[in-house]
Amino acid sequence: MDTTSIATIGIVAAGGFVRGMTGFGGAMMMAPVLSVLLGPVPAVVTTLVLETAAALVMFADAIPKARWRTLAYLTLPAIVTVPLGGYLLLTLDPDLARKLIAAVVIVFSLMLLIGLRYSGSPRPLTSIAIGSVVGAMLGATSIGAPPVILYLLSGPESVAVTRANLTIFVTTISGVGLVMLATVGVVTTELGLSALALSIVFLFATWIGGKLFLRLSEIAIRRIALLLMLTASITSFIL
Repeated sequence: MDTTSIATIGIVAAGGFVRGMTGFGGAMMMAPVLSVLLGPVPAVVTTLVLETAAALVMFADAIPKARWRTLAYLTLPAIVTVPLGGYLLLTLDPDLARKLIAAVVIVFSLMLLIGLRYSGSPRPLTSIAIGSVVGAMLGATSIGAPPVILYLLSGPESVAVTRANLTIFVTTISGVGLVMLATVGVVTTELGLSALALSIVFLFATWIGGKLFLRLSEIAIRRIALLLMLTASITSFIL
């Protein structure tokens, strides 16, 4: 096993651990570093497979808790704009694409770290606009959850409902992103098998992170996780 493979397994484990602790953040932790190790396109494909696998585990539990009207306004526009993000991913210079992925994580890590959130009430037009932007972001970088997290936290829903909405949203648009990338031929058999193998590591690390979440303060956990994401993204941006 070469150094790149060992490093890839390590960052996937770290991403799963963060995902388990916080309920999000796997893509934010993995995508910037994987884009350096594997290249932007394989990094996005791998991250989408892993995030989809993690979300699917929670999908059945999320269905009865979700608010489908809220999800419709967010998800349908995102589905439309995912291909736009995919086009950017495939046409941008790889070095520029790598820095874009890192920059997205830096911005949203800082926003989440300082507790910034959308200050208005969720509205259909606002949801449609945010969903459209998030779809393009996910297609280009594999990172779509943070803007939706900031937006949904402003609403009246409980943490359980917000988590359920995020689970279904992320599963749906990640699946759409994978289908789009497979359609244009970048999801090769080798890359798909590699991502599926890494999903075992990711899901196991997610389980461990979830166990730790039960033992520590939620605020402390999120700050630690966001600092890890910020450090990884800044390092990837500089390299």
